[in-house]
Amino acid sequence: MNLQQLHNYLEGQTEPVCAYLYDLAHLRRRVDTLRRNLPSQCKLFYAIKANSDAPILESLLQRSDGFEVASLGEIQRVRAVDSAVPVIFGGPGKTDAELEGALEHRVTLIHVESEHQLRRLDWIARQRNQVANILLRVNPAYVPQQATLRMGGQASQFGIEEARIPALIELALSLPGVRLKGLHIHAISNNLDALTHLALLEHYFDLAEAWQRRYGLAFDWLNVGGGIGVNYAEPLAQFDWEGFCAGLSALIAARQPGFGIIFECGRFLTADCGYYLAEVTDVKSNYGKHFAILRGGSHHFRLPVSWQHNHPFVILPRDAWPYPFSRPGVHHAQITLCGELCTPKDVLARDAHVDDLRAGDCVAFLLAGAYGWHISHHDFLSHPHPDRVYLDNCIERI
Repeated sequence: MNLQQLHNYLEGQTEPVCAYLYDLAHLRRRVDTLRRNLPSQCKLFYAIKANSDAPILESLLQRSDGFEVASLGEIQRVRAVDSAVPVIFGGPGKTDAELEGALEHRVTLIHVESEHQLRRLDWIARQRNQVANILLRVNPAYVPQQATLRMGGQASQFGIEEARIPALIELALSLPGVRLKGLHIHAISNNLDALTHLALLEHYFDLAEAWQRRYGLAFDWLNVGGGIGVNYAEPLAQFDWEGFCAGLSALIAARQPGFGIIFECGRFLTADCGYYLAEVTDVKSNYGKHFAILRGGSHHFRLPVSWQHNHPFVILPRDAWPYPFSRPGVHHAQITLCGELCTPKDVLARDAHVDDLRAGDCVAFLLAGAYGWHISHHDFLSHPHPDRVYLDNCIERI
């Protein structure tokens, strides 16, 4: 989607603009390219927590190898668009109802996060006369790489600490209701460096191969998680996927692992297919600082507040001005972009330079296709929800 297409959407809008726009054609092209670069031994699953709307899932049905979910509700969202697409199920807090639902909905792999979860799944599966295919989620003892979020290499609620994995392998092999298919190791998130991510996968290979040798096993799968990030600070300097895949191909050729490799990426697939548009309803100054108030904010787009960053944006000027008095604005100034909520934390970009910004203009936040609407507190203060518009051969609103 280009700036002209964003401007086209603004034409004819009479109410203050507040909308998510998603470019489905771009999403399909992007995922086709990502998947094409992967070695043939790898599978690319989409982690739907990033954006679980049906048009997104439908666009990825034939483009990804399946979907990664983290709740029974997400399983049901996937099954609402396709009854047979492969689904893998993660998350530390699976209830009995979720485990039973996963079996009922024919989930391909269940990622087991603790001994208690393993025993409950075995018990539920045996009651249903089923066998659940599982991966044991490992919290590795050592993770040298740094990233925005860490789920492993330290005490956390995720996975099974590395020292306990041998006992859990032995237990899983003894339980008739589960079938051990491999391991899930997802220790960091939002890594932006391809070389360090490749080194991380080599460490995962070391762990998986050591346990295979120890127990005479042949794992079917090693799920290496997602963890590949999006650079919000420098949108033109993104993760080198092509270089990463070339390095991964060389690593696989050298190591010859017998297992397949699963990626479960979320934001890396969908972030750049989405835009969040919010009209400027006021521009004012307080104690030497400039502020733009938007029709919208963190109740629609929580990501910048959650990650404490200035989200990248462009300004879409609008010449129409309906009032008989002057139009407030700033010229070549630092300005803070604020939402409409009654909290000083409702800030999407702080002290950002703009050439010109006026009331009535629109701000388009880039890279908003993941963890935007879907992690936000939509009904705080009961403001109207944004339009959610899917652009393809036609326009669909929900």
